Amino acid sequence: MKSIHSRLLLMLLGFIIVPYFLTIFLIYAYTKNSVEEYELNNSKMQLEKNAEDLQQYFDDMVNLPYILYRNPDLFRIFTEGFEDSIYFDQDSVEKSIETFYLTRNEIRQLRFYLNEGKESFTVYNATVSTRKPQPDLLNREHIKQLFKSNKNYLIEPPHVIKNYNNAAIIPESDRTKVLSIHHKIKEVPSDKFLGIMTMDISLGEYSKIVSNLAGENGSSAYLINDRNEIMYAKDSSLIGKRVPANLQSRIKKGTTDKEISLTKTLDGPVEGWKLVKKTPSDVLFRDVRETATINIIVGLGVGLLGLLMISFISYKISRPIRELSEKVRGIEGGHIEIPFENERQDEIGHLERHIKDMTDRINLHINREYKLEIENRRNQFRALKSQVNPHFLFNALQSIGAVALRSKSPQVYGLITSLSKMMRYSMQANQWVSVQNEVDYMKAYLNLQQARFGKELHYSLDFSDEVLESRIPSMILQPLVENFFKHVYEEGFYEAELTVSAEVKGDSLYLVVENNKGPEITASDLERLRENIYRSASEGTPVNEHIGLKNIYQRLILNYGTRAGFLVDQPNGQGFSVTIVIPKDSSYEPRV
Repeated sequence: MKSIHSRLLLMLLGFIIVPYFLTIFLIYAYTKNSVEEYELNNSKMQLEKNAEDLQQYFDDMVNLPYILYRNPDLFRIFTEGFEDSIYFDQDSVEKSIETFYLTRNEIRQLRFYLNEGKESFTVYNATVSTRKPQPDLLNREHIKQLFKSNKNYLIEPPHVIKNYNNAAIIPESDRTKVLSIHHKIKEVPSDKFLGIMTMDISLGEYSKIVSNLAGENGSSAYLINDRNEIMYAKDSSLIGKRVPANLQSRIKKGTTDKEISLTKTLDGPVEGWKLVKKTPSDVLFRDVRETATINIIVGLGVGLLGLLMISFISYKISRPIRELSEKVRGIEGGHIEIPFENERQDEIGHLERHIKDMTDRINLHINREYKLEIENRRNQFRALKSQVNPHFLFNALQSIGAVALRSKSPQVYGLITSLSKMMRYSMQANQWVSVQNEVDYMKAYLNLQQARFGKELHYSLDFSDEVLESRIPSMILQPLVENFFKHVYEEGFYEAELTVSAEVKGDSLYLVVENNKGPEITASDLERLRENIYRSASEGTPVNEHIGLKNIYQRLILNYGTRAGFLVDQPNGQGFSVTIVIPKDSSYEPRV
């Protein structure tokens, strides 16, 4: 029985601590979901904004070469070449080229290829190089792709800046990574191919847009073109190369428990490109987890203080009740002379005074009326107990057996010995015994019945050594054997044969008691028998009907629970069989 202290403690915990922690967890769950949703939405909005900025930036860079069409001097060198133009003014052309070079800070190098003379020249650091023939330029990889495509431009992945004309104006120490935009120059409106202008731009401008997406929180951002090549990544060793297989797999998987993945497909001049942001979940949700951790720590502190306060209050309230309960238990143990304090003026003090008055009256009454009577009854019980002492019965049976031997009646001696064994074994009821002990008990019982029925009794016992070593509750087989004589032999079926066997199947021990002939049992009688056996006591089982079978079944259920089986049947439409199924191991202790 739970004490008032523990009940009061549990009640206070249930009404104070549990709701408090439940509130903390609900607030944590709500805050976590809200912050996670906010962070995700914020990342998506940032991704959209950066994607728009990238599209606008590349749109500006791709359209920049169209300035050439508005400069007659520059455009004339593409249509007529340097040598054939009668209007050629080299200083003016170089100044126009230098002005074009300086229009954007990120332009590192310009290359002009003139299809008219199959020659090219470059601009580096606002300095124009000499012209050199390049008849095989159109056969180079990216230029060839552009020449055969319907588009006017092609964006080549980042690479180390190249000295296109082997001009001395580019120092060998310049290892800057640049992104090249190749642009077709065509005559309007005939679309005649005039040449190609290549712009090498530094990665700084568009990389700022991508790196701003990654931020400082451990995220990573990637700009990937439509040919699955990395245009920008925080890891500079990946820039200009194809997407590694592991990164490609992570992008395809998308968001997982460990990583938040967002992807935006770009449009406009970079159609088909992808802007990817990947953020570790623990980084994205670090703030909410730190907040939750602080809340939990504070909650544990408050909970601990509350627990101490609750324990103190419940102790102060329940201590006098517990002390009174201990005094009452002392009275139950026979300690009548227990001091009671009368100083308390509350309900506990009032109760103690009444209990003290009651114990005084009981003590006086016991001293006067019952002590002698109790002692007298104890003496009578001892005398009665000595009369039925089992040792006296065993000694008497042994004396009778000795007389039988002296009278040369060994059969009588054998029967007395069997009866003595049965009486001794019956004292082990409700104990754990081996199958061998149960078999010996059955043999003693069958020996007595053999003397009664003679050669007309037919039975067989089949037990292996493994089965005989198993342990079972006592007295679960003999009552079944006794039923055989009660319902078969005593009813006149003397040709019936009793078979008792046992075998191990898997982890279970199967004990079978059956007879091949006997009174006829209809299907309805067999079903009613089963109902009576399996029905619980609260359902009103008839007291004197099949009490032996039901007693065995209930003992099996009490000791083994659902692991026990008790089956009654009529094999082949005649006779009767009982099968007991119990666990083979002996880790159980009998309860009844």
